[in-house]
Amino acid sequence: MLNYHHLRYFRAIAREGTLTGAARRLNLSQSSLSIQLRQLEESFGQTLFSRESKSLVLTEAGRIALDYAETIFRTGDELLDLMQHRGGAQRSVLRLGAVSTLSRNFQTVLLRPLFGRDDVELVLRSGNLRDLLGMLQSHQLDVVLSNLPAKRDAETPWHSHLLDEQPVSLVGRKLPGRRRAFRFPDDLREEPLLLPGHDSNLRAAFDGLMEALGIRPVLAAEVDDMAMLRLLATEGAGLALVPPVVVKQELEKGALEERHRFPEIRETFYAITLNRRFPNPILRELFEPYQRRRN
Repeated sequence: MLNYHHLRYFRAIAREGTLTGAARRLNLSQSSLSIQLRQLEESFGQTLFSRESKSLVLTEAGRIALDYAETIFRTGDELLDLMQHRGGAQRSVLRLGAVSTLSRNFQTVLLRPLFGRDDVELVLRSGNLRDLLGMLQSHQLDVVLSNLPAKRDAETPWHSHLLDEQPVSLVGRKLPGRRRAFRFPDDLREEPLLLPGHDSNLRAAFDGLMEALGIRPVLAAEVDDMAMLRLLATEGAGLALVPPVVVKQELEKGALEERHRFPEIRETFYAITLNRRFPNPILRELFEPYQRRRN
């Protein structure tokens, strides 16, 4: 039978990261705590921790067990709340990482079906792709959202699922009284541009196109963050190279206008996962509409 005390000890070890720290926190001997952990692992038939340096790191099974342990303890709290007429609801956790250059609007649309749900708790992380993939590999994240697929190798067989791809445009502040339309590509010789950094696939495609056209554009700013590109374009700092989804609200309100669309340049949106014996069921629900659309 599942032992409530075993789960409590297991959670303490997971939080402290060492048997020594957990034993001190629980006021138990380290050997006694080690026996309790071994008994829990034997009852599960799974190893819950791997030893790295001097720390204990959760395995995939350990991460799943911790999620359930937290749910069990929350349920105990909810039982008390219910008896005391305070209410409560059981919740599942989705841990999602997104590269800092990813469109915030795209993330909002993707996650919108989960907003307002009492049974789902979102944990969102932002950073560079390398760090986020490290968190995915160590079971701290369920999925990573990126504009680029992850490079596979024998040690880390990432799965990069293409969710969507969208055209890219030059957008700028709407100028009252502007008499003529934007002339592509001639106006690029004079109009200041706001471009993504050189690590972006959009930048590489745009630079290649400019080279083919024999144009050396005027660079006003190089910005890695799509949200900052949107703000600078709204402030009139130049024309921004972005997918229209990034500036959807500004285009609808007339604060920005599309000057030129590049059908040959596409922004891609990937969901990166690893093979899991215990995949988070929320992921299938979240990505199914995108998979149906692409099929």
